[in-house]
This record gives sequence, C-alpha cells and structure tokens, in this order.
Amino acid sequence: MKKEKSCGAIIYRKKQEIVEILLICHKKGGHWSFPKGHVEADETEIETAKREVLEETGLHIAVEDQFRTTIGYTLPGDVWKDVVYFAAQVVSGKEKIQEEEVTALGWFPLEEALSRITHENSRKILRKFMDYLG
Repeated sequence: MKKEKSCGAIIYRKKQEIVEILLICHKKGGHWSFPKGHVEADETEIETAKREVLEETGLHIAVEDQFRTTIGYTLPGDVWKDVVYFAAQVVSGKEKIQEEEVTALGWFPLEEALSRITHENSRKILRKFMDYLG
C-alpha cells in the first residue's frame, strides 16, 4: 500500500466572545474542510501546514503545536493517507483563494462550521479542537 502525508491547520479567531473557524471549499470534490496539503521534501509538519495555508488562503499563521491531531483514510488506488492538523491563528496576510484548488473560503462560528464541514472525519477533528479550546 502506498502512503501519503498532508498537513494543515484549523485556523480560528475570536470576535468578541464568538470563535470563528476558517473553512475552504475544495475545487476537487466541492467539499468544505480545513486548508491542508502534501508534505514536500525536507519540510516539517508545521512548515507544510504554514505553506499550504498561505498558498490556499493568502494568510500567514502562527501554529499552536500543543494541538496536533491526525486522521487517516484510504484513497482510491490502494493509498493510505495521514493528515496532521494543528491549531493556528492568523498573524498577517489578506484572504485570497488559490483558484486552482479552492472555490471559496469563509469564517464560520463553531456550530455553523461543524454543520458546513462535509466529511465526518473533519467534523471529529473540529470537535477535538473545541475540546482543546475548552
């Protein structure tokens, strides 16, 4: 079985007392989830997450490595994929989608983000993140 690894981030911000999550709609498949992408040669997981977020959203992030969680699943062609997610907040940049891979992005309150996310694996990740926030 072939193996792949991607890294990404659950990007959040607080507006007054409301926590909002940044979600993107992936061009391939049209599903809503978190920004992520493949690890490139010699990159750390955090470097990959930062690069992929910047490429897909135009935003620079500060990664909170005390929240790190992984999901794994099988892709067509007998490929096992691990995806590592970190918590992160925006430090700079302007929202700009990577048109080749992303059709939309938006900030959503936690409960709305939970219902908008397409795949159950990603909803589980968001629930873990909610526990992390307390």
